[in-house]
Amino acid sequence: MALGEPYGVNPIVFGSIYVGAIPFFWMAITWLIYNLRRGKNVAAPVVMACLCASSSYIYLIIVGQNVPIWVYFIIVALIGYAVWSTLATMRKKMKAIDEAPIEQPYDYPSNP
Repeated sequence: MALGEPYGVNPIVFGSIYVGAIPFFWMAITWLIYNLRRGKNVAAPVVMACLCASSSYIYLIIVGQNVPIWVYFIIVALIGYAVWSTLATMRKKMKAIDEAPIEQPYDYPSNP
């Protein structure tokens, strides 16, 4: 399962891309929820979330040499899991937002 010399992939670069994409993934999820709540288009945040989730694997596909076919199957499975996980996270957050009590503004007493 090593990525180094046999496949021409630098594991440090792979890991850096993987870890570095995490905050951008969560920003995309936040943006997605923001757009859903306001009825705006969600295409851009969905694309951003998918690219962030798969960026390190895209690097592997582009840079890798002589990568066995089973690695591509794993990549497809991981991307599928990332999409499923993104949708599940989004649904949980939307459910929590929908179930949250609406705060009423404080009604200040009027002066007599």
